[in-house]
Amino acid sequence: MTAFGPATAALVVVGAIAATALWRALGVFLARRLDPQGAVFRWFSFASFAVLAGLLSRLLILPTGDLASVGLEVRLGAALIGVAAFYLSRRNLLVGVASGTISFALAAGALG
Repeated sequence: MTAFGPATAALVVVGAIAATALWRALGVFLARRLDPQGAVFRWFSFASFAVLAGLLSRLLILPTGDLASVGLEVRLGAALIGVAAFYLSRRNLLVGVASGTISFALAAGALG
């Protein structure tokens, strides 16, 4: 493995900053012309919700790793508790996630 000197490290950092700044500036320029209530934003919103729903479904129904050792009823029960807590707390995301996580940990710990 080759050791890099301080000049090389500084060049890498400056290059990363320049590349990031370019895309951020382009985003600011293009965002001025987009309508937040328009079709493009709605499409991205729907697409991101669909991806999130797919990932959550995959985690709940077909998990991998250590999560697969916990029964489906525990996973679904914790998810339902989290959703119920979310709506009962007037759509507070922190309360929903914390409730689901705590109920999952307690149920998984109690069952094995």
